[in-house]
Amino acid sequence: MPTAGNAGVALAAYAARAGVPARVYAPASTPPTILSQIRSYGGDLVLLDGHIGDCGAAARAYAAASGAVDVSTLREPYRIEGKKTLGLELAEQLGWTLPEAIVYPTGGGTGLIGMWKAFNELIAAGWVRGTLPRLYTVQAAGCAPVVQAFETGAAACEPWPAPQTVAAGLRVPDPLGDRLMLRALRESAGGAVAVTDAELVAAARELQTLEGIDASPEGGAALAGAIALKQRGTVTPRDQIVIFNTGAGWLYRG
Repeated sequence: MPTAGNAGVALAAYAARAGVPARVYAPASTPPTILSQIRSYGGDLVLLDGHIGDCGAAARAYAAASGAVDVSTLREPYRIEGKKTLGLELAEQLGWTLPEAIVYPTGGGTGLIGMWKAFNELIAAGWVRGTLPRLYTVQAAGCAPVVQAFETGAAACEPWPAPQTVAAGLRVPDPLGDRLMLRALRESAGGAVAVTDAELVAAARELQTLEGIDASPEGGAALAGAIALKQRGTVTPRDQIVIFNTGAGWLYRG
């Protein structure tokens, strides 16, 4: 698989547990902590100059040549089903209700797609009632293909040239699930916002010093995006808002 961060660590860990080899392709600019975690789980780590799109091409070529299973985002069915857990746990922890708005830092976007699927299934099953949440995607200004597509009314993303951001998980210039993400944003009456690296770093620092939460840069982006949405009047103090840190956890702001 290719990775911008967490997915590569997860694959290496699960492969170690299952006793099978895993090859992970990552940009050489990926934070060293993530790379060391992949290696520590025994992953066969291949570093490439470029971005995650280049890693994806290399992973697909290796899978085709070797017979390895390609578990890249949306090239296997289980990632979205797993990401539904975000929506299911959210509904459970809020007493089987849903908030007015969800702010989510978006790279590959599987979390948004999975949550939207989960919420619609919960409504259909009668487990929750009422209005579905408005979904808002947050991207870094240096790599914001989803924001650009949403704002221009496009049905799909144009590849982002020369992606640059300190938030490695957001450095995805051409997300495969772009059409599904954009559909979820529009069906939910949500939106998209881009924040600068300075803004997301400052927001991550604020979470540390004011809340005692060691948020990732991606989590900082989500908080910075929520602040921008509040300044626009898109979300209000009357809204119940959930701000996600990464696909692994969430921060609640009432």
